[in-house]
Amino acid sequence: MAPEKPVASASGADEGDLVKAFQELAKGERTAAALENQLSSMEAKIEALLAEAEKEQQEVERMRAGRLDGNAGGSDQESEQSNEQK
Repeated sequence: MAPEKPVASASGADEGDLVKAFQELAKGERTAAALENQLSSMEAKIEALLAEAEKEQQEVERMRAGRLDGNAGGSDQESEQSNEQK
């Protein structure tokens, strides 16, 4: 059997363009990976901030409920309302 000949051959210019395209593709993939890492880090920070805000909100609500339950005269309610109006 005769040796197979390549169907198409690349000239030096075509080969250089192909190498350049692969280099640019690799650079784009590295950039995308770096951006994904940054986004993951930002997402984790946002989740931590939201969890902390929710925890603080629950504490505030618990404290308000405790003050309302413990005060028959309602003086803290009135001071809370005046503080909210400010």
